[in-house]
Amino acid sequence: MQQATDFLDESIALDGLLASLAEDDFETLTQFKGWTINNIIRHLLVWNIAVDLSLRDEAAFGAFVAAMMAGVRGGKLPEFEASYLDGLSGHALRKAWMERAEATAAAFAAADPKLRLKWVGPEMSALSSITARLMETWAHAQAIYDALGVERRDTDRIGNIVRLGVITWGFTWKNRRMEPPGPMPQLRLLAPSGAIWEYGEPSDSGMISGNATAFCQVVTQCRHVADTSLEVTGEVAHQWMSVAQCFAGPPQDPPAQGARHRAAQTFERQ
Repeated sequence: MQQATDFLDESIALDGLLASLAEDDFETLTQFKGWTINNIIRHLLVWNIAVDLSLRDEAAFGAFVAAMMAGVRGGKLPEFEASYLDGLSGHALRKAWMERAEATAAAFAAADPKLRLKWVGPEMSALSSITARLMETWAHAQAIYDALGVERRDTDRIGNIVRLGVITWGFTWKNRRMEPPGPMPQLRLLAPSGAIWEYGEPSDSGMISGNATAFCQVVTQCRHVADTSLEVTGEVAHQWMSVAQCFAGPPQDPPAQGARHRAAQTFERQ
């Protein structure tokens, strides 16, 4: 699956940023729920372990979910993840995360894309599972790029996230126990390569156009739509961009306008 390669490449891109940090920089607070960089990398590592278990060992995955549910009831998710990893942090954590990302990518590259896998929510295909890991890696990495004041350079592998945003159009409304307010608005997005990606048909629902990265930031809830350069026309298009959610779980609201942005601070690299 190309998505397995894309997942690994996205992980490698983030690792290149993290490798230049001093050990203390991993305790930098981000704009994502006040999590530190350590919190985010632990989260990515734990759920890469989980998806690997879902592919390789269903019983072990079930045991992981039971431990996670018990741990979260007694505290918060970052606390469970820190405990699960015995407090691993800094560059030791970074290295463990990358080793697991490499192993996970290799395992999924060899898997049947249609294989059904258990998950915390509804089961997913192997293709959907590794695409979700790519999306989550990209989305959580945005908080790190922002905290460090680094401008991100995306590639066309974010097309996976664009497609995920498109196919979760219906999920966004169902998850909120709402009926879609009309047909999906038409999309016309500029890819990092300069290609034009188009989805949907002209309708009264309106149009969303602009930078593909900005669309990904909105559907992953890394940005409020007003903090992007997206051009949104039509009532349905405005409604979608105000609640879009391409990730599983209960309905989440996007960050408030101005809450997520690239910091001016620039860290000195090692």
